[in-house]
Amino acid sequence: MRVRVSRDLRDEFLLACQADDKPAAQMIREFMRAYVESHPVPSEDNTKNESRDEHADRRNSKQG
Repeated sequence: MRVRVSRDLRDEFLLACQADDKPAAQMIREFMRAYVESHPVPSEDNTKNESRDEHADRRNSKQG
């Protein structure tokens, strides 16, 4: 994964990580984990069921 950020942001981030005595990669992983935990994604099974339900709803609305 490659991410483009401004040089200033990168430099400030690295300095902040150094001040906390933490590697930048560790901090990025922690940010990613926190984001994923706060934004759950439906499981594949639920997604398939929702897709099937939406298809049935569209079909029923055309008939009625």
